[in-house]
Parts: sequence; C-alpha cells; structure tokens
Amino acid sequence: MNNPLSFDELLDYLDNDESQFVLDSVATHGFLTATVIGRQLPNWLDALFEGHVSDIPANVIDGIQRWRDSIMAELKNETPIELPFGEDAGNEEVAVDFSEESDIVAWSIGFVDAMYGDEASDWFEDEETAEDVAVLTLPMIVLSGIDDEDPELAEMRADEDKMAQMANSIEGNLTELFLLFHTND
Repeated sequence: MNNPLSFDELLDYLDNDESQFVLDSVATHGFLTATVIGRQLPNWLDALFEGHVSDIPANVIDGIQRWRDSIMAELKNETPIELPFGEDAGNEEVAVDFSEESDIVAWSIGFVDAMYGDEASDWFEDEETAEDVAVLTLPMIVLSGIDDEDPELAEMRADEDKMAQMANSIEGNLTELFLLFHTND
C-alpha cells in the first residue's frame, strides 16, 4: 500500500458527507464487529460498500481491512471489543440518547446490516443455537429500529429502562456470540 491512511484519516473519510457508498465510522464499526463475531460473510466488503468496492479508494479498503483485523485481534486476545458509543448507558443518572441520530443506534444498524448481509450466511440456521442467537442479537435489532412495524419491538423501544439494559448487554453479548460461532463444544 503506497499511501496507507492513518486510523483518524480513515474515520474522517467515513464521516465525510461527500463519501458515497459508505456507512459512517460508528456504523462501520458495528458492521465490522458483526463480520468478525458472527457467521463468515465471504463478501463482506461488497456488502459494506453496497457492491461499489471498485469505487472506493484502495487506501480506504486497506484501512477498513486493518480495522477489521484489529477487532479480530481484540477478540483473540480475549479483550472486550471497545464500542464507539458513550459509556453512559450503565449510568442511571445520565439520560442516554436512543434517538435515530445516536451513535448506539448507528452502531446497531451497521451490526444488523452485516448480520443480514448475505442470505447464504444465516446466523439462525443452526437449530441448536438459533434461540441463543436471537436472544444475544435482540439488543442490536431493537436498537437499530430495523423492524419498526413489529409491536413487541416498538414496545421495547418505548421503554427507556429496557433500552438501557439492552445497551449494557451488548459488550457481553458480543463475546457470547463470538464463542457461539467460533468454538466447538
């Protein structure tokens, strides 16, 4: 790579409103996290860039791949993934922003995009683990607002305490999902 981007330059590219076919940096982190902890997504770059990989500068692709590798290294070192949104979700004294513009919602949208990024990579295909996967991914699905027509999910979204509990569970759920998909009993 002749002109590798620093991590800050990569984030600037992703967060630039002029950049086409990219998620913002927080949603990209959610997407990359899902590709690392979940079922293998062979075409993850195509899914991330909506089929426009050839329109993305090579140094951005390189930066994204290095970022994904660093998330994988965190997990392999048994270090919890550092999430790119506020730590206030566990603080009952602080109101947490669960609006559509919040980082936790953006991260969850990226995560869910990768979860459903390829029909051939169904996270729920194994009958023995499908229920566990559903429980562990529920916070991301609810926070993403992906199925805003479902009355049960809408009810959960309306409950601030439930949303805070879900936000608090994400870090642990990621580790559980990783173990579920990447270890043999």
